[in-house]
Amino acid sequence: MKNPEQHLETLSEIRSLMERSSRFISLSGLSGVFAGIFALLGAFAVYWKFDFNLSAATTYARTERDTLLGVSSLDVFLVSVAVFVLIASTSVGIFLTTRQARRKNLPIWDASAKRVFWNLLIPLATGGIFCLIMLKHGMVGLLAPATLLFYGLALLNASKYTYSDLRQLALCELILGLLATWFIGYGLLFWAVGFGILHIIYGILLYNKYER
Repeated sequence: MKNPEQHLETLSEIRSLMERSSRFISLSGLSGVFAGIFALLGAFAVYWKFDFNLSAATTYARTERDTLLGVSSLDVFLVSVAVFVLIASTSVGIFLTTRQARRKNLPIWDASAKRVFWNLLIPLATGGIFCLIMLKHGMVGLLAPATLLFYGLALLNASKYTYSDLRQLALCELILGLLATWFIGYGLLFWAVGFGILHIIYGILLYNKYER
């Protein structure tokens, strides 16, 4: 007959198996740190482009417009920076998360990973299209708040299927998005805090809690 300690050990193993099957627990904290670094580099590039004028980076006058495409060279620069940050962060995130999954002997692309992917993708894709439309109409001052808000909603949506800690990051992003909407001339600063500093802090906390 099993003693109470054996029963508790069995229950702990069952709980661990259920968590592994229902939640994506291979997310690497280091990927958040690198995403934050790339975001800060992107924010600095935009800041440099506007001669280190913080308000000008979100309220610039649209000049030298291409009448056929309806975009300017500054529009192209902003989109290029955003694409760089996205590709660099995603690439490093996939590499580190894949390595983390192998270390834990977990499947890389299982049902839980697919749920996280789709719950992130839909709000992010919607937000990306929405931001491109705003850029087309010259609503540059709302780009930073919109990216923070849609990203926060995406994280909140996906937090049900991975670490619950992600919910706190999502709420912080949403708060920053609302503040950036109120203080319209400081969108780049809020963007750097939300995508840069918060990602680094969250990544370090996640790494210390689950990976060390």
